[in-house]
Amino acid sequence: MTTTELPVAKPERAERRLRLNGPTLLLGIALLIVLLAVARVITGADDLTSAGTVGAALGLAVPIGLAGLGGLWSERAGVVNIGLEGMMILGTWFGAWGTLEFGSPWAGVIAGAIGGALGGVVHAIATVTFGVDHIISGVAINIVGLGFTQYLSKLVFEGMPGGGSKQSPRLPAMETLSVPWIGEPLRSLEASHTFLVSDVAGVLLGITQNVPAFTLLAILLVPLSYFLLWRTAFGLRLRACGERPVAAESLGVNVYLYKWIAVVVSGLLAGLGGAFLSIVAAQIYRDGQTGGRGYIGLAAMIFGNWRPGGLAGGAALFGYTDALQLRQGGVSVHALLLVITLLLAAVAVYHAVRRRRWAALISGAAAVVIFVAFTVTDVVPEQFTSFTPHLTTLLVLALASQRLRMPAADGVPYRRGQTT
Repeated sequence: MTTTELPVAKPERAERRLRLNGPTLLLGIALLIVLLAVARVITGADDLTSAGTVGAALGLAVPIGLAGLGGLWSERAGVVNIGLEGMMILGTWFGAWGTLEFGSPWAGVIAGAIGGALGGVVHAIATVTFGVDHIISGVAINIVGLGFTQYLSKLVFEGMPGGGSKQSPRLPAMETLSVPWIGEPLRSLEASHTFLVSDVAGVLLGITQNVPAFTLLAILLVPLSYFLLWRTAFGLRLRACGERPVAAESLGVNVYLYKWIAVVVSGLLAGLGGAFLSIVAAQIYRDGQTGGRGYIGLAAMIFGNWRPGGLAGGAALFGYTDALQLRQGGVSVHALLLVITLLLAAVAVYHAVRRRRWAALISGAAAVVIFVAFTVTDVVPEQFTSFTPHLTTLLVLALASQRLRMPAADGVPYRRGQTT
């Protein structure tokens, strides 16, 4: 047999993956609005795409997104930050205190950021400088942050008019911004309840009218973080510390410094999320105000695969489900079951086209089960609606777990001079 007759192995075709770029993201948003419009028409749950729901979802997504963004900075440098909840708690108290002390909500924003950054400093000292286990340090910060703010409330707020040991006096409102001239036309279109037209109008109305200035700042932090971490030499060095710190050190990168910067910025962003809760969302500080949003922010970060864009999408998803259960409760959440059915059916078709039989079968079966639950019920019990955001967190993480890749050295202790 000559060499020309030898069988040649054909290279396997690489599976093409769906790229999450600008056009794909816009197409996904458009398809989601269409699905929500279909569900609204079928169920009559107008709050699915109302301006009130969209505005509430935007406000509820901001603290989750800021906490997740803080986790992104820390974990991209290789430091797990379970202490986001405690840093948010510090941000809520210092945000309220700064607003009352200096008479300006923006002073409170700065104070809240500093309060969260102080938590980041403690976490950096423990994990980066002394090599304490990241999880232990984060849990300790959550406990200390709660106890410290309770002590400060008794020391500062107790005795103030309207204040107490567990809350602050009422805070002044932050200014809101609106796009001029389009408010009334959009309200008229939304009130017409025309298929898709009123849905698009409701979404646009919710994101362009009476938006707190703090919300715009939080939104701008997402592309800013992407630019700094993925488009600058500084970001490349910081991410290298979370992937291959030994290799980064061999190239002259001060790994300790970059980890310190990342963890302090992480605390600052989480503190901003906490300040949003006290200054904008409630206009008052209350004990236990964060309600686990630091942990949901971590879930949003994982859902986004440690990327700013995906993180923002996860925060928006959790904020939307939370807004639905707060506004129309069981009626809107029941209508959401139909949307989930349609989404799972679309996922099943996608997997079937890609010849992934088991994935298509599982998605199709889940769609059938949820559709049956939708048809045999008229409303979701109140006991379940309050659990909707947390259930969404669990489902999203379960469905997204197959495509996730955390930084290679995330959570791995690092000591200068080590060889592996």
